[in-house]
Amino acid sequence: MAGPRGFEPQFPAPQASVLILTRLRAPSTRLLHPDINSETKGKIINTLFRLKNSGLEEQTVKIVGYYMNHIARNVDLENPDEVKTFIANKQVDNGFKGNLVKAYNYYTLVNNIVWDRPKYRWEQNKPKIPTEEALSKIIASCGYKYSVVFTLLKETGCMPIELNRVTLRDLDFDRETITIRGRKGHSSRTIKLKPSTVAMLKTYLTKIGNKEVVFPSAEQMTKAWIKYKKRQASKLADSSLLQIRLYDLRHFKACMTYHRTKDVLYTKEQMGWKKLETALFYLQNLDFGSEEFHSAIAKDINEAQKLVEAGFEFVTTFDGIMLFKKRK
Repeated sequence: MAGPRGFEPQFPAPQASVLILTRLRAPSTRLLHPDINSETKGKIINTLFRLKNSGLEEQTVKIVGYYMNHIARNVDLENPDEVKTFIANKQVDNGFKGNLVKAYNYYTLVNNIVWDRPKYRWEQNKPKIPTEEALSKIIASCGYKYSVVFTLLKETGCMPIELNRVTLRDLDFDRETITIRGRKGHSSRTIKLKPSTVAMLKTYLTKIGNKEVVFPSAEQMTKAWIKYKKRQASKLADSSLLQIRLYDLRHFKACMTYHRTKDVLYTKEQMGWKKLETALFYLQNLDFGSEEFHSAIAKDINEAQKLVEAGFEFVTTFDGIMLFKKRK
């Protein structure tokens, strides 16, 4: 199986260890674990360098390095039969096994190892959508910087790596939009922002000054999310907050967009999915969890307009009063 474009194993990588351990900032405690011999360490580092040089995302290279390291700590990477047996007997789901196979396959390509690559059918877990109330609890505990970052992830549904790539040129304050440049197979798209979010964003940009990189890295966002949700879970004695992943902000956006519009094509466009099958899979397998709602009333068209803009959904009219609901 071919690797990424430009990924030819016959050409050696000069000074690979220096590049991987400095520019990629891969955790040395993982790559240089004492259980792994020096020759294998060098081959792992060389493989990761080749992946980076072939155009793979830095975060992806780090993840591949983690899986290679995991295999190398248990079996000999030069023995593909041992590797296959280790993966087959490991008590994990097929998704994890598939990631181990993919990482080792990169290793075999670079190091000219022939093996019969096993196939594991990926079993997609049903996404459970957190409530807006739960997300708001976590975001409210953040400092100003990450309250803006997480609000943008929640409102746009973009991936952390996509937000990290947003530049000042992608922000249009006149139209109140943000352009998301698709990564990892997603399409680019332009998302309308709420006026309150635009105001927060303007203040955020004023505080950080004229910086080329506007938002933190995906890794920094993930670490911050874990820190703040743990802090808030402890403060509120609410362990359910610990189950909410950073990527669930994207799931929340997909869920709410479809729930509000009932338009699968519009939801597909907003989320950057290129295939309709992807949109259908997610939307058919969303787990809304609690179906509790906030309710509100409107006496005239202006009040109704404000509720709709706030995400409320019209239910019915009773005695001239319009009743709206919004999922908690």
